[in-house]
Amino acid sequence: MKTKEETHTLIEKDQKHLWHALYKDIDGANPIIATSGEGSWFTDIDGNRYFDGVSGLWCLNLGHGRKEIADAAAAQMMKLSYSPLTISHEPAIELAAKISELLGGGEYKTFFSNSGSEANETAFKIARQYHAQNGNPGKYKFISRYRAYHGNTLGALSATAQANRRHRYDPPAPGFLHVHPPYRYRSPFGDTPEADIIAANMLEEMIVWEGADSVAGVIMEPFISGGGVIIPSDGYLQRVAEICEKYDVLLIMDEVVSGYGRTGKMFGFMHYEGVQPDIITMAKGLTSGYLPLGATAVKAEIYESFKGSGHNNQFRHVSTYGGHPASCAVALKNIEIIERENIVAKVDYQSNEILSELRTLVDHANVGDVRGVGFLYGIELVEDKVTKVPSSDAFVGSIIAACKQKGVIIGKNGDTIPGFSNVLIIAPPLSSTEDDLTFLVDTVKAAFGM
Repeated sequence: MKTKEETHTLIEKDQKHLWHALYKDIDGANPIIATSGEGSWFTDIDGNRYFDGVSGLWCLNLGHGRKEIADAAAAQMMKLSYSPLTISHEPAIELAAKISELLGGGEYKTFFSNSGSEANETAFKIARQYHAQNGNPGKYKFISRYRAYHGNTLGALSATAQANRRHRYDPPAPGFLHVHPPYRYRSPFGDTPEADIIAANMLEEMIVWEGADSVAGVIMEPFISGGGVIIPSDGYLQRVAEICEKYDVLLIMDEVVSGYGRTGKMFGFMHYEGVQPDIITMAKGLTSGYLPLGATAVKAEIYESFKGSGHNNQFRHVSTYGGHPASCAVALKNIEIIERENIVAKVDYQSNEILSELRTLVDHANVGDVRGVGFLYGIELVEDKVTKVPSSDAFVGSIIAACKQKGVIIGKNGDTIPGFSNVLIIAPPLSSTEDDLTFLVDTVKAAFGM
């Protein structure tokens, strides 16, 4: 552990030179400075140890200190440090084949990038070019859902329907539209599965009103994550897929958060029988955060329109570091461990046996709703259960602070919807032990006095 003087010097450098993500610079407020990690825990510069209840940024699926993964990266760097995917290399080939195998439902072709934002940007460009090369150049619009987050680059941010995220960065790129989410707890149509079907039908209505010949794709997470962990009823995603097929609209599934086991399935869309998206984007859990990597997987039949010698038929898009050999090697080792340790089945079991205890928090006077699937939970806080007025930032902050004081880091849906930063986010590493998860649940309940 560093001396007080060394710590003070480091904090001064931090405050002077480092611009933190999503951090409000307030006098006297210092961020946690993490120094080491082991499993689902990390230690800060003062020697405090914390359970990471949000997996970093939803990505540290296998926890800290997986030597196998570090060794895979080092070995690849020594063998082939870098190669662009204007040519090819073995880790990218094997990873693309493995992704196609995991997705099921036929062959997929994968384009690699660096992040979820870039994976979604890639999907938008692919969709527009696909329709243009199929004789439908007017299909350029994309529909997403309010409360959804799809990234921070211009196109991905335009698809993001969170007003606070876009504040002072608008106007968005043209051609991005938003529709009502399957949010039963606050639906004007009632807290029933039928309300979610109505939300899906509103998507069809928008396609019709905009003109189906102008809509290229619908992008959605299977479960809205950063916007408040919104879980649609069974039947919703099937209805969306049916609508997309009817109007020749590509279904783009954003699996950046929900992919690679977080929800108790390998991918979130697999919870909905019969759904097979046209394009699937991924990042985060693809490498468990050990190295940056994004991926955009496209059905083989869609890729067909990019083949041949036609003028500009090729996909004119490149990413310098996308599909970096070391990142692909890390992803392959990450997937190997997920399969070998039966992580997906473990998440499903431990969610039902341990994390589901979080649902008892709904008995608290200030908890309006508890939503969860796998290792992805949201606890919506309200002033009272009748009016559903969102809890104040102060009350939400007090719960987060109480958990931190007891050694657990949890999150919230901050910087999303004005006045609605009232959903606590819990998304622990998938490799967490039963003792870890019990400690997490007990700590959160204690913060509510339960």
